[in-house]
Amino acid sequence: MTSQDNISIPVLSEVPPPENNTFKKPVVCVFCGSSPGTSPAHLAAARSLAHTLHAHNISLVYGGGTIGLMGELARTLVSLSGAQAVHGIIPDALIKYEQEGGSSNTDARNSIDENIYGKTTVVHDMHTRKQLMAKWVIEGGPGSGFVALSGGYGTLEELMEVITWNQLGIHNKGVVMFNVEGYYDGLIEWVKTAVSAGFIAPGNAGILVEALDAEEVVRELKEYTVAEGRYKLDWSQK
Repeated sequence: MTSQDNISIPVLSEVPPPENNTFKKPVVCVFCGSSPGTSPAHLAAARSLAHTLHAHNISLVYGGGTIGLMGELARTLVSLSGAQAVHGIIPDALIKYEQEGGSSNTDARNSIDENIYGKTTVVHDMHTRKQLMAKWVIEGGPGSGFVALSGGYGTLEELMEVITWNQLGIHNKGVVMFNVEGYYDGLIEWVKTAVSAGFIAPGNAGILVEALDAEEVVRELKEYTVAEGRYKLDWSQK
């Protein structure tokens, strides 16, 4: 993140590691819409992904919404794996838009039923939200990574940021788009066009991986191979 120096970053203890952490569980961050979409296939994909995460003992971190695909994903996984498997991170300003019945005066930590949606952490801004979600994934066990279900501008922005962070060597986790009913076909074509036009190196074209079903999402994360064109930068330097 280019503006890290200007951001107040909560300590990592605010997003505690999984319990019994001798061998860390994989953690998947899912970006997705706060709308259900016009096709029932999008909600079905969210439920399918939740069932697959449960089957593979994978924890979820997501944007903290209780409506649309976000809510469907969180509710379904909590119903299967329990509240400890899900952690939502939401900026205070977005509560009234991304949580059912929420308002800017709502304390999400008290108003959201943890037994339905898992734990909720409220942060001050979008940068902190995204950084905490990324830290949770980076500290997760093998098979951790980032997944994009269908969504709008926000989903695409979050997806592109973790792709860029991968290219820059900030993380080496898998980045997978769950392509439901061809929703991301245009993005796939754009990557090909950017490569042929000389704006994405051929060695970095594979940073983003396509999956057509939930099992393939998990498999691609487990088998993810770091792109050979990634920049070898040292981000530990101040």
